Amino acid sequence: MGLLPFILVAIVLGIVSGMFFPKWLAQVFVTFNGLFSQFLGFIIPLLIFGLVSPAISNIGSKAGKMLLITVIIAYGNTLLSGFYAYSISDVFFPSMVEKYNFDSSAEGNVLSPFFTIAIPPIMGVMSALVLSFVMGLVLAHYPNSMLKQVLDDFQLVIVKVIEKVIIPLLPIYIYGIFLEMSFNGTVYHILSVFAKIIGVIFLAHVVLLILQYVVAGLVVKKNPLKLLATMLPAYFTALGTQSSAATIPVSLAQTVKNGVKKEIADFVIPLCATIHLSGSTMKIVMCALALMLVQGIPYNFGLFAGFICMLGVTMVAAPGVPGGAIMAALAVLNSILGFDENMQALMIALYIAMDSFGTACNVTGDGAIALVVNKILGKKSED
Repeated sequence: MGLLPFILVAIVLGIVSGMFFPKWLAQVFVTFNGLFSQFLGFIIPLLIFGLVSPAISNIGSKAGKMLLITVIIAYGNTLLSGFYAYSISDVFFPSMVEKYNFDSSAEGNVLSPFFTIAIPPIMGVMSALVLSFVMGLVLAHYPNSMLKQVLDDFQLVIVKVIEKVIIPLLPIYIYGIFLEMSFNGTVYHILSVFAKIIGVIFLAHVVLLILQYVVAGLVVKKNPLKLLATMLPAYFTALGTQSSAATIPVSLAQTVKNGVKKEIADFVIPLCATIHLSGSTMKIVMCALALMLVQGIPYNFGLFAGFICMLGVTMVAAPGVPGGAIMAALAVLNSILGFDENMQALMIALYIAMDSFGTACNVTGDGAIALVVNKILGKKSED
């Protein structure tokens, strides 16, 4: 079924349950959420270290002009999508989203857990990020070292924790969050915010794809709309599978139809499926700014500029599982924007509700990057 249906069911059941559950039963799920959020706080620095460090070392250990050009274009495209998302959100969202503290609740409706267990992280998020950069850059020069193998194995452990523990428990976590908001009477305002911004984010995805192919069309001197139309099978495949990796065969075939040399497409498309997440970045930035407006949290361009730059790096290391990008992004959401566990849970729910559109935007944009790389290196391939 994929993760999205479970999340949607969890949201609906949470809202309904909050209307009639007795307080003690609601507290059971609030207790679970408290424990799960502690676990998330513990695992996030390990997640960052376990994903970012091997990703940087693996990219750095590969030589070649094609790799360098592809990584630069992909990261630049991700940054531009983040700043584009901030601009759109800053213009439209303040008039659409009303300030509302969804943690506030009427006296007597406050839910508290039966007990809590503190699970302090072994390092801070920024420490994990800095350590990841240092280890990744150094080990890029020693690809055959034993420590590199240890990091690769640790990456497998983290991915398994995400796949087998965090992702399966996410629907219960989301259920508890919406149950609590329904119990407190704050859920309707949050849903109205969701409904308003989802439409804007979807339209922003469409505009972003058009802009990417206009630029690619100008570079290769072809009709951008025809280029984009050729990639639509990849778009709809990603829409259905919610997986960049599962869409690679279709993306490859359509990219070659757009005139990209097969040897270039064979390299760029699989690589971009891992490192190019412009649609996901745009979605995270827009959702984050909307939730900050709801909470009345002040923000400025400088704050989001740092957030977008770090988010772009984090997206490179996002695991290829549904919801993997938002799990990797939780670290920078907390460390830079100050998102607490409730805001992180809402980010997860809002992100996954549109996960397929972000994935479709990512993989379709991969075709535009391949066109540009082909233009830069195509003649040398012929030689």
